[in-house]
Amino acid sequence: MSFTLATWNINSVRLREGLVMRLLEEDAPDILCLQECKSPVEKIPTEGFAALGYPHMVARGQKGYNGVAILSKLPLEDMGDMDFAGLGHARHVAARLETGVVIHNFYVPAGGDKPDREVNEKFGQKLDYLTGMRDWFRDEQFDKSILVGDLNIAPREDDVWNHKQLLRVVSHTPTEVAHLAQTQEAGRWVDITRKDIPEGNLFSWWSYRSPDWDNADKGRRLDHIWATPDIANAAHSSRIRREVRGWVQPSDHAPVFATFDL
Repeated sequence: MSFTLATWNINSVRLREGLVMRLLEEDAPDILCLQECKSPVEKIPTEGFAALGYPHMVARGQKGYNGVAILSKLPLEDMGDMDFAGLGHARHVAARLETGVVIHNFYVPAGGDKPDREVNEKFGQKLDYLTGMRDWFRDEQFDKSILVGDLNIAPREDDVWNHKQLLRVVSHTPTEVAHLAQTQEAGRWVDITRKDIPEGNLFSWWSYRSPDWDNADKGRRLDHIWATPDIANAAHSSRIRREVRGWVQPSDHAPVFATFDL
């Protein structure tokens, strides 16, 4: 069985319903994982998605903030969610395919502006959330699993437009990168995107503050697709659909794709 999966921070699924439908029509991934849906589950506009061949959804939502959803052509079984750091936020949901593969969709806290938990509570929450993920992965020892989402960290030097300038900017600080590395190592997760595209600058997010985002290209790779070692070699054809960032009234993120032959 082969399936293509995409992950995209949509920054309001109701506001950008048309963009989601355009992506489903143009790229037709078998599974689309969305973050920052900013909607209660019952208000996610599922009718249009179902009409395009995506009748299955597993989601967690809340009004105005956060929210994660997995849209699928393939049947899904809801596998629950975790509330790391006790934030009470809709930031994780898991679903299982009929093949037994489990997909985890995450929206890690952004962490605010100052990389210091003593003066910025949100930064502490981000680190605590990652620690909770790390401990869960270490204790449970996952297999046949895929992890996707907006992890809000660009770990490598070539995952940001300027490594030295961003070392003190939230999303690329050494503290966050170390926390993410520990989380990845605890679950033995393989970074599928970088397995397929090992070298060179690679970005999935460009700030709204830059009106000429494409030419300036001050991006960061905040959106990730990981897999457990037992299925990582089945993944291929990774890509980031950069041009989606230039659609009318876009999200500031671009969707990331990978295909799995299982």
